[in-house]
Amino acid sequence: MPLSEHEQRMLDQMERALSADDPKFASQMRAATRPRRGRLIIAGLGMLGGLGLALVGVMNDFIWLGVAGFVVMVAVAAWAFNGSSAGASLGTVQPDGSVKPAGASGASRGLRRQSRRSGTFMERLEERWEKRRRDGAW
Repeated sequence: MPLSEHEQRMLDQMERALSADDPKFASQMRAATRPRRGRLIIAGLGMLGGLGLALVGVMNDFIWLGVAGFVVMVAVAAWAFNGSSAGASLGTVQPDGSVKPAGASGASRGLRRQSRRSGTFMERLEERWEKRRRDGAW
């Protein structure tokens, strides 16, 4: 049943309020996509193939074949519901709610490498703790 005009306006107003209140959460919710139909059909065929392998392995006492069939089923299910299709762009959500593409994080990789070299694990934890206390990021 479709929404009435009043309900649609209320829903739009709630979406705008959510975007203004918590832009990170709103951008993550917008990025969610459903798997395409072709992907689900291929996954269904793969699941049937994996199930067939598992059954043949169990019926003939080839445990390794049963395990392989199970692994195929899990892998196909993970592939089907992965969500990163050709049209999806991956990245990190910034504090202002915008999304930075994954390829644009070269500077942070260099920073990570540098922090790994400077001191022991505990020293790095202490530095992070002190930085949070200074910045007031509780």
